[in-house]
Amino acid sequence: MTKNLIIAIDGPSGAGKSTLGRMLARALNLLYIDTGSMYRALALAVMESSISASDDIAVGSLASRVDIDIKGDPDSLKVILEGRDVTDEIRSEEVTDISSVISTIPAVRRAMVVRQREMGKRGAVLNGRDIGTVVFPDADVKVFLTAAPDERAQRRFSEESEQKTDVSFEATLADMIERDLRDSTRADSPLRSADDAIIIDSTGLSIDEVFKQMMAEVENKSGGKPPFPT
Repeated sequence: MTKNLIIAIDGPSGAGKSTLGRMLARALNLLYIDTGSMYRALALAVMESSISASDDIAVGSLASRVDIDIKGDPDSLKVILEGRDVTDEIRSEEVTDISSVISTIPAVRRAMVVRQREMGKRGAVLNGRDIGTVVFPDADVKVFLTAAPDERAQRRFSEESEQKTDVSFEATLADMIERDLRDSTRADSPLRSADDAIIIDSTGLSIDEVFKQMMAEVENKSGGKPPFPT
């Protein structure tokens, strides 16, 4: 396996990036980096400070100095904030809302890009919204994963309804459409497919079917030889 193989998976919320990213990292014995978790960790740091999420300068400054790390294998990934495991805490609805807001701040994105490049340079599967366009524009494999909004919303709704009963599909869909608009129209690192990315629409496909397409692309980029450990 190429030691520093970089695989970039971009796409909107609910497209399956996390699940498929973990599957690829596990199959290829690579580090898995869910960049969204890094923004969530920063959102939690903002919540725990006296900083307002709307204060771009203060949030950008915090992003440049707060200690955020990702550890563990793809199936037991731990998100560490200032030495503390916050893996579960960053999944709250409030953290999700704030992370969506602060991720549009240019200074925050610049700070996160520096961290992501440092973490991923030894070889990794990274998922996010600007990995193939900004973070690793020279990634060995680039995938833009998408799906119809209704299907992505249904996936997210199914996940959330297992944990709380006060959610509705309509509200989940509305939130997702709003998030898509915000991500694709922001001035800094908007969500878009890299020119050289393979676009996979997972609408109506199983996870295994999409995974096979991704693995075929990895093999194609490696000259027809799977970059697996031998």
